Amino acid sequence: MPGGRLTQQERQQIALGLADDLPYAEIARRLDRPTSTVTREVMRNGGPNGYRADLAHRATERRAHRSRAAASRGSASAGGAEGRDTGAVTEYVETLTTALMASGLSRMGARVLACLFITDSGSLTASELARRMRVSPASVSKAIAFLESQSLVRRERDERRRDRYIVDDELFYQATLASARANDQLVAVARQGVAVLGPATGAAARLENVARFLDFISESTTRAVEQARAVLRTAPDRSATEEGRR
Repeated sequence: MPGGRLTQQERQQIALGLADDLPYAEIARRLDRPTSTVTREVMRNGGPNGYRADLAHRATERRAHRSRAAASRGSASAGGAEGRDTGAVTEYVETLTTALMASGLSRMGARVLACLFITDSGSLTASELARRMRVSPASVSKAIAFLESQSLVRRERDERRRDRYIVDDELFYQATLASARANDQLVAVARQGVAVLGPATGAAARLENVARFLDFISESTTRAVEQARAVLRTAPDRSATEEGRR
């Protein structure tokens, strides 16, 4: 984290700020820390309603201990490729997990998706995920079931008839289309309510406005995602990528 690790006192100040319903930016300003530091700290330790300073501090110490132990054993579980900085990869996985949690995923679902993202093959079995993440296979299975329901991963059988869970270039294309289809269902249900409640009522007018709004969003999203699909089929501009890193 910028400026070094958060101290226990800083975590207590974060907890007090959350109790006072302060926005992350204000808590960060009082700590003289980046807002992203506070956001990441809260989201990885229970969220705004479950954050506890003492538990967060102990959890951070345990994570640091595990990272040092993994590095000392030369563990490749975080990166899996020679030449990568294991510590940097581990820290990036935490950052990616936090970003995925902020988008609405549970912590375990976000961890599974992050683990698949950073794997060069984009493909792992449940036992491989459990081993890399050091969690139970049952925890992985529950997270995978949700990710599949959201079209965020897909399942294939390999030559040994094992289920492999895959993320590929079309991950967000499929997930965005699934979201648009979910909107279509809400539109239909909202308009069903208009008929039930009577078109001249305030409730029906509200539902019709919701239906028109979501209908427009769904149509626009579907059109945009089909146009944007071309991006997935175009090789990235390596020079632009390198420039963005500098």
